[in-house]
Formats: sequence, structure tokens, C-alpha cells
Amino acid sequence: MPHLHKRQRNGAAAAASSSSAEQPAAGPSKPSTSSTAATPAHTPRLFAPFRALGHVTDHVPYAMFVHTPQGALATPTVNITTSVGKSWLMWDAARMTLVFAGPDAGAQINALAMTGTEIFASAGARVIKYHRGKETGSYLSPDQSTLGKILIFGDELLVLKEDGTGMLVYDLSSKQLRNQITFHTSFTATQIMHPSTYLNKVLVGSQQGELQLWNVRTCSLIHTFPHPTPTSPSPVTTIVQSPAIDVVGVGYLDGSIRVLDIKHGDLVMQMKIEDGSVAGLAFRMDGPPILASASSTGSLATWDLSKGGRVLHVVRGSHDQSVTGLQWVAGQPLLISSSADNSVKQWLCDSPTANPRILKFRGGHHAPPTCIRYYGEDGKQILTAGRDRSLRYTSVVRDSRSFELSQGSLIKKAIGLGVTVDHLKYPQITSISSSSIRSKDWEDVVTAHADDAVARTWRVQEKRLGPWAFEVEDGIVQTVCVTACGNFALVGSSTGEIRMWNLQSGKERRSFSMTAKADGEKSKKSIQAVTGLVTDALNRTVVASTLEGKIYFFDFHTTALVHAVQLSTSITTLSLNRDSGLLAITCDDLVVRLLDVETRRIVRELRGFKGRILDVVFSPDSRWLIATSLDSTIRTFDIPTGRLVDAFRTASIATSLTFSPTGDFLATAHVDSVGIHLWANKAQFTDVALRHLPEEEDVPEVGLPSVQGLDEDAAIEGIEAIGAPEFTDIYTTPDQLTEGLLTLSLMPRSRWQTLLNLETIKQRNKPKEAPKAPEAAPFFLPTISGLETKFDLSAANGQKDDGDASKSQRLDLGSGWLESEFTKRLTREDEDGEYNAFFEYLKSLPPSTLDMELRSLLSLDHLSSFLSALIGRLRSHRDFEAVQAIMNVFLSVHGDLLIANEELSEKVRLLRDEQGRESKRLRELVGYSLGTLGFLRGT
Repeated sequence: MPHLHKRQRNGAAAAASSSSAEQPAAGPSKPSTSSTAATPAHTPRLFAPFRALGHVTDHVPYAMFVHTPQGALATPTVNITTSVGKSWLMWDAARMTLVFAGPDAGAQINALAMTGTEIFASAGARVIKYHRGKETGSYLSPDQSTLGKILIFGDELLVLKEDGTGMLVYDLSSKQLRNQITFHTSFTATQIMHPSTYLNKVLVGSQQGELQLWNVRTCSLIHTFPHPTPTSPSPVTTIVQSPAIDVVGVGYLDGSIRVLDIKHGDLVMQMKIEDGSVAGLAFRMDGPPILASASSTGSLATWDLSKGGRVLHVVRGSHDQSVTGLQWVAGQPLLISSSADNSVKQWLCDSPTANPRILKFRGGHHAPPTCIRYYGEDGKQILTAGRDRSLRYTSVVRDSRSFELSQGSLIKKAIGLGVTVDHLKYPQITSISSSSIRSKDWEDVVTAHADDAVARTWRVQEKRLGPWAFEVEDGIVQTVCVTACGNFALVGSSTGEIRMWNLQSGKERRSFSMTAKADGEKSKKSIQAVTGLVTDALNRTVVASTLEGKIYFFDFHTTALVHAVQLSTSITTLSLNRDSGLLAITCDDLVVRLLDVETRRIVRELRGFKGRILDVVFSPDSRWLIATSLDSTIRTFDIPTGRLVDAFRTASIATSLTFSPTGDFLATAHVDSVGIHLWANKAQFTDVALRHLPEEEDVPEVGLPSVQGLDEDAAIEGIEAIGAPEFTDIYTTPDQLTEGLLTLSLMPRSRWQTLLNLETIKQRNKPKEAPKAPEAAPFFLPTISGLETKFDLSAANGQKDDGDASKSQRLDLGSGWLESEFTKRLTREDEDGEYNAFFEYLKSLPPSTLDMELRSLLSLDHLSSFLSALIGRLRSHRDFEAVQAIMNVFLSVHGDLLIANEELSEKVRLLRDEQGRESKRLRELVGYSLGTLGFLRGT
């Protein structure tokens, strides 16, 4: 791979991608983001943050806006905005495709709100206003306190402080602070809601379980609604407006749901959920008196308010974690929920009392990925396995193509058993190997699972688990490997067992024993775990490593142990670049050793790690090896020199990384992020000065990529070389490498072949009959052809200007003796020189022009000069084939003149001798070259 260069487009492609029950159309997902980087002097030289994918929601509620267009047949447009940490995403609910991605807010987003065209997000000490994904303004906290829940209230923006001590009232248009309300020390605000038809009044819930009605214009407290049980109050977690005026729903931390009439202060009804606290409430707005509730354990429940709050349905395990947002779409039986498990789901009720069924959803990993690997050779998709026990296929190009590989009908089983889906999934994946060569024919992915004796197969094209399960006899599966041809899968166990299965039939084909030495003698049985397993590109060699620090080389076909290498330290993983035959050995002594599979010798030792090495990956051309370690640093080593050429530190530890087969992106997974981060390869865009980095040099810290990219101007500014420019020795090819060689011209072959066959070409293109004279014009005045009618008066003018005509004729006759540019350049050269300038001009002429110039050499001086030019060029050993073609035409045209004039005979003899000498040299050089090539080939 060429030197890596810089492209400052922030963001890493995140693996946790989306899936949908109803396949969404391709989304316009173009989010690419910038992240906080250090000063330019400390910017990583080889990789720049590019994009982060896979985040859908985070731990804060989403915002939803329903736009109803004009017209009786027009359908409403539903947009959903979700928080992804420090930025946000807007989705089109109809197809669950990405519409906009917000930029980095600089702090964790605590709340979101939407209007028709604008989005408001509270982050840190300000509320940021966005329009079409771009920041257009902000509302600042006067005391720099962190802001929390927000509410758009007419022309005002209401914001609660995150600590619940006060509320700020801003003018929505001028962004100025209008009022500030400070609550009593015994009242800590948690929620805010505007009751319908209540002018200038908002209802505020508290940590103490009380509700207070405030007038935001006069900053006065109207009424306080105490908790029903003051001795054991429960904090208010949510407040929502019901379809009935004066009636609101209130959810509490203890799971209680109360429907209150705030006009009279009466309790209308009360319910309670049994599995956690109330995380969300939503009243159905299309007629049926239905209340939906969500719990902190991820369950959804619907309540029939017409029958005193009787529970209708409970959907347990609807989300894997706490629900953070819940809302009915106005006028539709459609319920939308979001959760901290990185998903947004749409639930459809086919009838007023029907059980909500999932309609569409967008999701990703809800636990950090632990193992990521590029799939295929086009660099457009990544396989990711996370702590949530799922295997996902993530598209780097378009996130709507991403999905989770199915493990069966787990949702129905989980509902029947009363457990979550995660409890029924296979154990966490610890190793992934794939080959897309035969992906259309059979299973192409094999995985190893934690503390499991079975390796499982997957088929990406069908998005499901495969039918084969490869079980070892003793111990657990430690590592897996799919051969380059895609026909076989090898499995290594914790007891030293290595077995191979056929992926098409699922039958076992071979087993490799490490209990025999290379010479055939038996040795003591090894009980060390197999930590690495790889095969070469041609299925000739199988390489296995064990925890005791030994590397075994097996013959793929005979399973014989061919060679063994003992290292002085334990081996944790192996990584092979099949194109170059280089094997990266990760060792427990914090050293990565490179072994040449052909020679079976250690060729490089890469040091400098300050913590345990977690993962290593080769660049596609084997030029670099990139490694991540427990010291939260990603290092890049130059393999030819064995030197560290780039290193940068991230805020969280990168647990796994993979390099794109096309060389454009480095993907990383981090210990506290559910996404996969893409880093752009700077070598794709500009030159980077590479130099050796000493171990004692400070490693810069670089912010992780997020979901929103830089502006184009910023991206272009980021494409620049970092550090001192690297010295580049620009090689210019000389006109002739050495005088002992014969140099050909750069003329195309068709040029001099056309010159040799020009007469034949002219005869072939000759017209079959002579052009006919035009018929006489019917009008007696001759005209000149053109756009405008003009009469031809040249005959009349010619009679008056006979004297001038004769003068013009004499000048034309005289001008015929003027020399052409060809003859001027020819006579300008030194007779004993090499005629370099003349031949450069001659080679630039078209064949027809050159032929005409050669035929125009009529004087003896010109013929003599041209003979000298041919002799000089042959002596210089240059332009051999061009000289042969030109000399052929020259002798065929002027051969009779050269014979008839004795003064030219001497130069003709010199030309003959020089031509014979050069032809002999050419035959000798060609014969020598052919003999040398034959000797090297062994023929």
C-alpha cells in the first residue's frame, strides 16, 4: 500500500447497524463527522477520523414531529429524532431511513425537541438550535449550569436545569433570557409538561413526587399537587397530556401510573406495573381510550381506560434495556418506542384491543462489539460480534442494508419462557472467520463462542444461522479459520485438538495432531490450548499456535507435521496475510513477531507496547501492521523497516480493529461504544511524511469519530501533509541509459508503419472519378457562395489591375525558393553532431508531412546534409527503428540522384557502413538477452 495520507473527515464507520422487519428503502445516510483532534502538530499522520455508524438511540428520549400537509388525500409525514450521545439523527418513520445527522454538540445531549423545521437539543450549559442538520443558534445558561429537559411553549423555550433547582424561560426568536424560576430546596424538578388550553402555565414534576403548576409569565406558583403517599413518595418519571382536557397521566419510579384531573385535583384512576419503574407513557390519540406504558426493564403494556384501567396486553422483552421514549402517532394506531438498547421500533395495533405487533425497526448492537472483521473483497461491509451475543452485517456504504443475522425464532420462545431474547442467544462470539468466494453456494462464516464446545456456521446471503455445528470432542473452541477457497472450516480447541470440516456437506474431513514430531517420533501429548489457526492462499500449509509458545506447520493434504518453531513466550493470536505469506504472532511479552511462512523464520520483532496487545491487522499490501493495545493506543508499524511510523491514543480502548481490503478505511471497535468507527486512510488523498517515531515521544490523543462529517471546506483544508516534507528523489529517465545500449524512439508503431506504406494508403483512398465542374448559373450575374448574397466582380477588377496581377505572380514565383522549417533545422545542425533537435522535430511531424518534406529535398546540399543526419543518428545509437523507416523512404525517393552524383557517393558509403555496424550490434544484443532469459528459465 502506498504511504498513507490525511483526509480530515471525522467519523468511523460503526458496525452496529440497523435492521428492519420491513426492509427499508435505501437511505440517504451520508453522515460523516469530525471529531475533536489535538493540535495540528499532534494529529495522527496516517489515519483521520471519518465516520461512525450503528448508533440509533442513546440514553435520552427521542423527539417526534408529525407534519400534516394540505389536501384531503395527503398523508402525514412522521419524523423521528434520536440522540446518539453528543449528536442526533433524524429518521423518516415511513421507511426508517436516515434524513439528517446532527454535528457534535460538544457535550452529552440530555433532551430533544422538534418543531416543523427545527430541532432543539440541550447539551451541557446550552440549548442548541439546528436547521436541516446545521447549527443555527444557541441559548446559554446564565450560570453555566448543565441544562436538562426542554419544552417549546408558543414563542418561548422552557428549560429545566439538570440538577432540578430551577427553570429558564427564553424568547424563542431573540434567544434572550426572559425569566428565571428558582424552585424551593424541597422541590427538585425532573419533568415538565404544558397542559392543553392552560395559558402561560406548565406542570412540573419533582424528585419528591409532587407536581407544581407554574405561570411562566408571572413566575408564580399556582398550585401544588402532593404525592398520594407523603410518607413514602416516589419520584415523577414522566408526565403526558391525555386527549381529555384537564387530565394528565403521571408515571412514578415505583411503577405507579396515576391519571389526574388537575382542574379539580382528583385522582381519576391508578395502575401499577410490576417490572420496574415507569419509563414512558403515551395516550392513544385516534379515538380508542388506550394508554401505553413502558418500563425500565424494556416491557410495553397497554391499558383500557374505559374499563377502569384494565391491562390489555404486556409485551415483555420488547426492548433489551430501558425504554427512553414512547409516543403514539396522532391519528394512527401506531406506537413508536426508543430504548437505550440502541433501537427504535414501530408497533402497530390492528384493532383497538389487539396486541401491538412490531411493524418496522432500526437497531444496532446494544452492547459494545468485541470482534469485527471486514467481509468480502470490496470493502463495503463488516461483520461485527458484540457482548449482546449477536452477529451483525454492517454496510459501510448505506446503513439501510445492514442487518442482524438471525438465530431463529427467539422472540416467541422468550415470551413463552418469560425471559429476554438475550438469554436464548448463543454465547458471545470470540472469533470470526469468513470467505465470500462461495457465499452463493453454502455457508461462508464460522464463529467460535465463549466457553462453548461448538463452532457455528452462518450464511450472510440468507441472513441466518447455518445448519452445521462443528463440535470438538474435548474442551472448548478457541479459534476458527475458513480456507481461502471457502470450502473448509478449521477449528482449534482448548485441549490442542484441530479438526477440519467441509462447509458444503458439514462432514469432518481431517484432523491435525500436535502429538507427533516432524521426524515422525512420538512425543508427550500437548494439553495447551490452540490460540491461532490460519491457512495459506493455496491450501498447502496449515499453521497453528499454542499457549505454550509453539508454532506448528502442517501439510494441508496429508495432515503431516512438517515443522515446529518454539518461542520463548506465550502466543495469544495469529494473523496471516495470504498474499505476502507474512504471519503476525501476538505474544504475551508485548511483542508482535512477524514470521515468513515460506522460510519459517522470524523476520521482524515489533516492540513499544505499554499494555497487552488486543488485536493486530495487516494493510492489504502488507506494507503496514496496525495494532491496538490495552494502553488505549493504536500503533502503525512499517514492515519493511520494522519501525513505528504512526501512533495515536483514543479516549476509550480499541478492543478490535480491521483494515479494508481496498485500503481506504481502518475500522475500530471500542470498549464503551456500541458503534464501529472508521478512520480514513490519508494515503488515498495526499502525501504524508513518514518518519520513525521514538518510543519516548508523547502519543497524541484523538477524539473518536462521530456521526456528522466536516463541511467540505474543512475537509479540504485537512488534506495536507503533516510534519517535515519527506525527501523524495525524483528519478528522470535519461535519453539513453548507457552508450553501449541501443535506444528506440518513443514514436508509436503506427507512425512509422504509416510512413512506410503511405503510397499504398494514398492509392487506396484515391477517388474513383474526377470531380465534376459545377453547372453554369441560370442568372447572368455570377455570385459568391455564402450566407449573404454577393456578386462576383473579380473578372471586372482583373481587367483594371493587370499590372498588379503580374507583380503578384512574380512575387509568388520568387517565394517558391524559400526554405521550409524542415530544411532550416537540418542545415542548422553540426555536421559531425548527433542531430538531437532536428530528430525531435522530425518525430513530431505527421507521416504525410514528413513524406512531403523528404520528397522536397531537391538540392545536392540538402541531400548531403540529410545523409549526414542519418549517419550521426546511427552513431548515437538512438531512434533506431525511426531511422530505419525514414531511411527506407529517403532511399526509395532519391536513390537515382544519389547514384548519379559522385559528390554524394562518399557519404552514401559511410551510411552503408554505419548501418551494417548498428544492425550487427542489434543482433548481438537481442541474442545475448534471449540467451540470458533462457538460462534463467532453466531451458
